[in-house]
Amino acid sequence: MTARSAAEGPAPSFVHEQGASRVVFGPGEVTRVGAEAARLGAERILLISDRRSRGVADAIADLVDGRVCGRVVETATHVPHQEAEDATRLARTREADLLVCVGGGSATGLAKAVALRTRTRILAVPTTYAGSEMTPIWGITRDGHKRTGRDPVVQPVTVVYDPELTYGLSPGFSAASGMNAAAHLVEASYAPRVSPVTAAISAQGLRLLAGALQKVTTAPRDPVARADALTGAWLAGWALGSALMGLHHKICHVLGGAYGLPHAAVHSAVLPYVAAYNRSAAPQPLRRVAEALGGDDAAGALWDLRRAIGAPAALEALGFTASDLDHAAALVVEERPVNPRPADVAGVRAVLRAALDGRRATEIP
Repeated sequence: MTARSAAEGPAPSFVHEQGASRVVFGPGEVTRVGAEAARLGAERILLISDRRSRGVADAIADLVDGRVCGRVVETATHVPHQEAEDATRLARTREADLLVCVGGGSATGLAKAVALRTRTRILAVPTTYAGSEMTPIWGITRDGHKRTGRDPVVQPVTVVYDPELTYGLSPGFSAASGMNAAAHLVEASYAPRVSPVTAAISAQGLRLLAGALQKVTTAPRDPVARADALTGAWLAGWALGSALMGLHHKICHVLGGAYGLPHAAVHSAVLPYVAAYNRSAAPQPLRRVAEALGGDDAAGALWDLRRAIGAPAALEALGFTASDLDHAAALVVEERPVNPRPADVAGVRAVLRAALDGRRATEIP
């Protein structure tokens, strides 16, 4: 074995902590939700779904054989405080012993908010590429501020991934949701004290996503591409759950909470520019990101991927304006993001300014 040279930098130091979830993956596996709920001993299930996934939730209600004690059939992005309070009250009133969430990040997020208050277990059935079903991270928005935290109780104990449930995602939604998952993988790659396991999974997830997203946006019912994209999303959630969130996620949380911007689209619009901002501070991790995407530079490769799949590319198109730059930058810095390159107001403003019109940028001074 060759000794590590001083030129390679200090020896790695890391803490690896990962909550355990049972993962059931495959086409048609949604039919196993009833058996998985029974395996958990559930007698009274609160079924939470977003509007787009209501049909799937209806089918699941039949699968769990009369054990649904209540339903939430609409959710809102960024988990508004009042919505969390209402769902929690319903769970307590109906004495739910299992939360089954069906849909994207808003459904999973609402289930997590209820679990945080009631300590009730979650079984998740994701239908997008959000990845939040694999993390102990929760978020609740109140008075324009999105508060986030970590608690192992909010991580679903079982996740059922069925690629067929993603067939109905439009190309545009698939692209935005996929970039959301890519953001988890990129940020996990340079998180402080990241373990070799997380670094390897981040690279593999990006390779899968990059190839799959370019297919699902042109052939939405390609079974292999859909399975690869959902696998990449699973790895993205796994990676984010074992790493600290940095500047990118803080920006997205602020823009979502304070300005009401759509979550996945904001991830897509911002991601290349945070990579450009961190280029000099995290050269090795971002070089691995670039390699996983088949490029020479991480920011450029992310920009190219985004353009190739038609994902959202400009904050201005989402409703964010130049007049918002200073206020938003100040809000992000107040959150004190843990990031390879320190985040000051000028730097964050530069990231947001570049993301405003979606221009190509490989480095941000």
